[in-house]
Amino acid sequence: MSAISLGPSPARRDALARRVRLLVAATITYNVIEAVVAITAGTIASSTALVGFGLDSVIEVSSAAAVAWQFSARDHAVREAREKTTLRIIAVSFFALAAYVSIDAVRALAGTGEADRSIPGIVIAALSLAIMPFLSAAQRRAGHELGSASAVADSKQTMLCTYLSAVLLVGLVANATLGWSWADPIAALVIAAVAVKEGRDAWQGKGCCAPTARTPDPAGTAGAAAGSCGCAPGCTCCS
Repeated sequence: MSAISLGPSPARRDALARRVRLLVAATITYNVIEAVVAITAGTIASSTALVGFGLDSVIEVSSAAAVAWQFSARDHAVREAREKTTLRIIAVSFFALAAYVSIDAVRALAGTGEADRSIPGIVIAALSLAIMPFLSAAQRRAGHELGSASAVADSKQTMLCTYLSAVLLVGLVANATLGWSWADPIAALVIAAVAVKEGRDAWQGKGCCAPTARTPDPAGTAGAAAGSCGCAPGCTCCS
């Protein structure tokens, strides 16, 4: 009995690749603006949290640029060949982000200085909190359908920026209104732990499995083992 392909058609695959390229371009553009605003505002307000958030944007640009490089190839085989290198770059970006956030949080908890309130910082954090989830979800869906672990990993990097935006926003507002300088570094340490996990998953190539061909299974046992999207057992593509 002939196998049935569960993957997207070549035309659909090309359309998804174009979508990923557009989403990555939008992510890079926004993060460059975010980095400039956050680092400038952080320097003016002596806010290590804002400066760290701006550096996170720089790291995210490097991750998105790696995916852009992978998907700049028109040939599907070339894109697949670049997948491992792209995942390594994304993983290193996660680890670098976790290291910086951890060091910055410890310094803040040690009381190395008090930051002034920053209205521009609050505004950019709120904008990021509103924009990043949509970019992340769109890229994650395209990456899942395309079976690209690097696209999914980069979408997680974007979602991590959303979490950091929320942490930063709470910290800036709490500092401006209540004087709670300890709230931001505590939450940042949690984000750092998440970044380490995502970096490890990206390094190991986890995150998405390309749908594979399979033969019809009247008993339905193969579908139960592979999952409704056709991924192999243990794959988190459908999660």
